[in-house]
Amino acid sequence: MNLPELPEPLPVPVVDSHCHLDVTEKVSGLPAAEAVALAAVVGVTRIVQIGCDLAGAQWAVEAAERWPSVVAGVAIHPNDAAQMGSGLADGLRLIEQLAGHPRVRAVGETGLDFYRTRDEAGKARQRVAFAAHIAMAKAYDRTLVIHDRDAHREVLEVLDAEGLPDRIVMHCFSGDAELARACLDRGAYLSFAGTVTFKNAQALRDAVAITPLDRLLTETDAPYLTPTPFRGKPNASYLIPYTARLLASVRGIELTRMCQALSDNADAAFGGGW
Repeated sequence: MNLPELPEPLPVPVVDSHCHLDVTEKVSGLPAAEAVALAAVVGVTRIVQIGCDLAGAQWAVEAAERWPSVVAGVAIHPNDAAQMGSGLADGLRLIEQLAGHPRVRAVGETGLDFYRTRDEAGKARQRVAFAAHIAMAKAYDRTLVIHDRDAHREVLEVLDAEGLPDRIVMHCFSGDAELARACLDRGAYLSFAGTVTFKNAQALRDAVAITPLDRLLTETDAPYLTPTPFRGKPNASYLIPYTARLLASVRGIELTRMCQALSDNADAAFGGGW
C-alpha cells in the first residue's frame, strides 16, 4: 500500500460523516479494520459508513454491527437507480428493510446526479428513487444524506415537493454560497470533503464562510476526494485532519473549537451514543 503518512492528531475527536470503507479496501488495499484503527489514532473516532447499492448497504449494516465506532447509511445511489429499470422497486424494498435496523442512522446517499446520468429515463428513475428514500427517512426517523451533482435546482425542487425530513445532510457539498443559503434555509447540514482544500475551490470556501458553525460537517467520501496535499491518491478517514484544519482556517477560529463543533454537529445530525 502506498498511502500517505498519518497527520498530526486532532485536539478533539471528530466524525467522518461519509465514508466507504468497503470501497476503500478494494481501491487502496487498506483493510477496513485497519482504516478504522488508523482514523482513531489521529482523532477521527467515529465513522458513518455509507452503502450505495444493495450489496454495499448490507455491508454497511454488517460493519456497523462489527465496530462500535461505525454507524450505517443505506440507499441506492442515484446513478445506480438510473440503471436499475424494472428492478428498482424491488431494490427500494430491500433498502427499506435495512433502514429499520438499529445500527442504521441514515438513508443515503440518495439524490440526483445529472453529471453521469443524462438520459431522461434515467433522470426520471433517479427522481422516483429520491422520493422513495425521502419517505423512508421520515418513516424510520433517519437522517437523509443527499448526493447532488449538477442538479442543484432539481434536488431542492424534489425536497420541497416531498416535504423535508427532520435531518438533512448535503453530502460533499458542491455548490456556492447562494446554494448554501438555500440548503440552510431548509435546515440542512453542509458536509465538506477534501475538495474544499483544492486550490480552485474558492466557491466552496465561500460556502463554508457563510455556514453557521452549528451546521458544518466534514467527511472523506473515501476512497475519493482526497484533500490537499495528497490529491490524486486514495483517501481514508485518517486524512480528515487536513480538511478540519482548512475549515478552521477559513472560519478564523481555533482548531479545537472547530473540532468540537464538528463533533457536536455530527451528534445532532446522526444522533449521539456511538
